[in-house]
Amino acid sequence: MNILRSVRKIIFSNKKTIFALLFSLIAGFIVISFVSETPVQTFLSFITGPISRVNRIGDWIEEAITLTLLGLAVAIVFKGEQFSLGAEGQLNLGALAAGIVALYLPAPTFLRVPIALLASMLAGFLFGLIPGILKAKMNANEIVSTLMLNTIAIKFYEIIVTYSLTPKKGATFAASLPFPKEGILPFFLPNIPFLQNGITVLKNQTSISIALYITIIIVFLVYFFMSRTTHGYEIRMSGLNKDFASYGGLNVERSIILSMAISGAIAGLAGGHISMAIHERLLLGISVGIGFEGVVVALLARNNPLAVPFAALAYSYIRIGADVMERSSDVSREIVVLIQGIIILSITAERSMPLLKDVLLNIKRKKKEVL
Repeated sequence: MNILRSVRKIIFSNKKTIFALLFSLIAGFIVISFVSETPVQTFLSFITGPISRVNRIGDWIEEAITLTLLGLAVAIVFKGEQFSLGAEGQLNLGALAAGIVALYLPAPTFLRVPIALLASMLAGFLFGLIPGILKAKMNANEIVSTLMLNTIAIKFYEIIVTYSLTPKKGATFAASLPFPKEGILPFFLPNIPFLQNGITVLKNQTSISIALYITIIIVFLVYFFMSRTTHGYEIRMSGLNKDFASYGGLNVERSIILSMAISGAIAGLAGGHISMAIHERLLLGISVGIGFEGVVVALLARNNPLAVPFAALAYSYIRIGADVMERSSDVSREIVVLIQGIIILSITAERSMPLLKDVLLNIKRKKKEVL
């Protein structure tokens, strides 16, 4: 009942965010009308593209899974009033760890898949500890440290894939061998009978993997951790007022380190999902910058773990719609980058209005005191 109440609260408390999304789409249509010869058809392909085919629905859900995990990772750090941009590097290391286990661990699926996912989380957790310790112990700027660590992680990933995992002979591009069946995440739905050339074959209509189940579990675990546990309370209180939390006996340093590390573990799991469910191998540019999109998802969800999946579904819908629009019209997906920018500006502007009102009220109050 508490969860249902929380979901209802999410819907009513995010009306302004929904309006921000609608405003961004309207602004996007206005821009499309200037650059496209068939703006209505182009915009319709953008709006209806992700649900126009079964396989596109699968792509939409799979991308939403990745963005949900990344949004959760960022939301945990934001709750502690930190600003980590390290999800991209943690994602790459998580993908690498999961890929190595998927390729080389001689075990059946029911053992190899969970071990690979745990390896991805461990890699992200350990790499998330670094900026957390730097912030807590040395007061290092977490934005700078996470951005620099991203470069280290991505380059390390590229070196391992290029020089250790790419086959020495016959490879036309830098990538590992395809994962064996035992190292790939099974489908969300079982194979169903499908008539092909008069022959009945077992086939899965979508690419959705069991990561959907895992992500739902992670969402509720993060919600429970942040709202019902002592460590989650410490992270939230440290974010609200660090000095007050420290005065009240809370371990602020531990909260900073823990929030960064847990965030890294979830981002690493997103990397495991990308390598084991989407690409089914390790290749260069495996994330294509999607790690930074977790920031937008967290902003859309207002750092509420239960709202993150809805924000991820909306944002991934826009991204998949952009791909469909680019393939079926005369407009490039850069227009969607513009829409994404408008979304960010709309949300940040909406969230900054109460602060602006407080500043103006304080100015008026001071003027009255002077008079």
